[in-house]
Amino acid sequence: MRHLNLNVWLLTIAQSLLMSVSSMIVLIGGLVGAKYAPVENLATLPVACVVIGTAIAVVPVTQLMKKLGRKRSFMLIISVSICNAIFATYTISIGHFYLFCLSTFLFGSTVACVMQFRFAAMESVANEFHAKAASTVLLGGIMAAFIGPEAAIRGKNLFTSEFTGSFILLAVLFLIALIVLIPFQNTKQIEQSADEKQRPLRLIMRQDLFWLAIISATIAYAVMSFIMTATPVSMHKMDGHSLETTKWVIQSHILAMFLPSLVAAWTIRKLGLQRMMIAGLLSLSLSVAIAFSGHAVFNYWLSLVLLGIGWNFLFIGGTTILPQTYHSSERFKVQAFNDFTIFSCQAIAALSAGWLVFSLGWELMLLITLPLLILQATLLFRFSYKKTSIA
Repeated sequence: MRHLNLNVWLLTIAQSLLMSVSSMIVLIGGLVGAKYAPVENLATLPVACVVIGTAIAVVPVTQLMKKLGRKRSFMLIISVSICNAIFATYTISIGHFYLFCLSTFLFGSTVACVMQFRFAAMESVANEFHAKAASTVLLGGIMAAFIGPEAAIRGKNLFTSEFTGSFILLAVLFLIALIVLIPFQNTKQIEQSADEKQRPLRLIMRQDLFWLAIISATIAYAVMSFIMTATPVSMHKMDGHSLETTKWVIQSHILAMFLPSLVAAWTIRKLGLQRMMIAGLLSLSLSVAIAFSGHAVFNYWLSLVLLGIGWNFLFIGGTTILPQTYHSSERFKVQAFNDFTIFSCQAIAALSAGWLVFSLGWELMLLITLPLLILQATLLFRFSYKKTSIA
């Protein structure tokens, strides 16, 4: 860890505070939706709106950072997020479902901003420490796994309308994150000389590694989001498990998403990126199989733990590979394309999860993930067969 500078640690702390919005909305977004939605099939729409908002915000957020720099963009977006958290409390207090969806949609810009933290961390260290920097920042999700759900539960009954207090606490967390990032320093990047032209995106896209990086991260996010979004509705609303038990399962899942980051550098060194990504695929596949086998709390818990581990291995693998495909001056457009692809697919997964779990049931919904898992297996096998290096 001695190779990581102050920027990386500031981003890690801020990530733990800002990403609490995701764990909070995953836990209570569907519950608030079920209470105020005009039809039950729209219950998970608030959760889906976060992902849709993220997909739409990715390109504008990336361009904002290109224009203003990382730090000023971070501070501006977090300030707007504080206002949005207060707006969310108002929408719940008046019981307006679609305004609540608008507020969760706007939280997409918060998530899009935080998703740039991993790239900002990698830009702050030497190339050989990219994986360590990215995985360290993702460790902030461990605290987010506790902070978000705890804020949701503790704020549930602070005011007359359930969960309005949860978003007041969220605004406070955002304010702390804003203060934490004050010492952050923009990193000077080695840009191409003025007489060198950036490659068009279509040329960058011709690289096999480019597609391995993007497709792996996209499948990791889509499968994870699809199952995770439907879980609170299936557990609490359909199977009758308590909110506390559902919270524990979601917290365990988010911990499993980020705890492997503690040993990511060691895992990559021992297994290599390719084998680590294969392990991630196997973990996702086992998650689906265990979830399919029953509705007991243990099934939900073990399935979501494996889901988190599989997401971590595939996502870190894709994130680490991506910088190998572009020059420093090309980073913003490649990162924008990468994150737009990931979160557009995640949006489709999250948006369809609630409707499918109500319409088809838990088991049939899970089977929809199989084509994506087969695609990932085919892609990794192809690279293994070609002996292409992804180290």
